[in-house]
Amino acid sequence: MSLPRSAKVVVIGAGAMGSATAWWLARRGRSVALVEQFEQALGNLLTALRAAGGEPHHLASMTVYIVDMDDYRAHAHEIGTVWRRLVGREYPAMAAIGVARLWDVAALVELQGVAELP
Repeated sequence: MSLPRSAKVVVIGAGAMGSATAWWLARRGRSVALVEQFEQALGNLLTALRAAGGEPHHLASMTVYIVDMDDYRAHAHEIGTVWRRLVGREYPAMAAIGVARLWDVAALVELQGVAELP
């Protein structure tokens, strides 16, 4: 994955410290790229899906809740690369919704998926 040119700071690692650092910097006006947070959220969703007996191709719809829509769009290519690596080239019906903040204040993106299991 190539580093985005629009970011002033790139946080590698979206664990507790990485997320907190990204949130702190973003609140102070810094542009922070956190593609790994999308990857972690998608990975968590896929883990839950597989635990229920599903696979990525069973996803019927997905909603992406985004704190900073401009930053998300600026990193669409990197996010697409993550999607193709974890899910493949199939896409369910998708919606992206801009929100003021998420329950976890350090979170920049949250995913909600609906699957049709066999």
